[in-house]
Amino acid sequence: MKVLNFGSLNYDYVYSLDHILVPGETIASSKMEVFCGGKGLNQSIALARAGVSVFHAGMVGEDGETLLNMCKQNGVNTELIKVVPGKSGHTIIQVDKDGQNCILLYGGSNRCLTKEYVDEVLSHFEKGDLIVLQNEINCLDYIIDKAYEKEMTIVLNPSPFDDALKSCDLSKVSIFLLNEIEGEQITGGKDPEEILRTLQDKFPKAKIVLTLGSNGSVYQDQDCQYRQGIFKVKAVDTTAAGDTFTGYFIASILQEKPVPEALKLAAKASAIAVSREGAVPSIPTLDEVMTCSI
Repeated sequence: MKVLNFGSLNYDYVYSLDHILVPGETIASSKMEVFCGGKGLNQSIALARAGVSVFHAGMVGEDGETLLNMCKQNGVNTELIKVVPGKSGHTIIQVDKDGQNCILLYGGSNRCLTKEYVDEVLSHFEKGDLIVLQNEINCLDYIIDKAYEKEMTIVLNPSPFDDALKSCDLSKVSIFLLNEIEGEQITGGKDPEEILRTLQDKFPKAKIVLTLGSNGSVYQDQDCQYRQGIFKVKAVDTTAAGDTFTGYFIASILQEKPVPEALKLAAKASAIAVSREGAVPSIPTLDEVMTCSI
């Protein structure tokens, strides 16, 4: 079985501030740093650092060499990534003194996918292979349809949630990994139990992983439900926490770990990530997760 992550690759411009700006406010940043990121790249590197061989597909601009090198340095296969004219995607990220963030996303090359390119990428995969998706690229509905036709296992992190997701046939998704906000956006419910019930009603064959911030996470399928608490750490930057959780959970399932163990490893990896600055630099290796005493 091969693993494909079809997703975004971004440069993250991270500004450290006392607090997140409100409309009309101007304050000085105490620090500005540039990191490699993007939900797609973050999740590919989390998968790789958790011990999974992963192919990444997506597009970078003419300035994308650093993004490609970051993938290669972390063992992510880049043969399917295409370089196109123009700028790569990027984000402007505010991080406050408590480690909370807000993110402005510019799609750039991530929004340049074509159906022809999707078809070329998917021609390298077959029934039973696994595809990981997020919503920072265009053509998401087409990718889901074509991956489903090939009988691939489809994993979706429906983030960021927008109108593009409404055109996707989400009944074709095998595994959802989402947070409370995305859960509310899909179901209309605010209570976690209501969100889980509605998701199960809408997508009865799907496996659901709902992250609940300080209240941990919940896994649910047709047969069972498991809960996992958080590992408490001092939050420095939460930017890649969800992507780290996603990568480690998927990797653990692929490695045939029981779901409770997969949730625990993902929670621990995510806790390590929030205790560090940046997106990719914050993602721990499997050895770090296994030996960390938090």
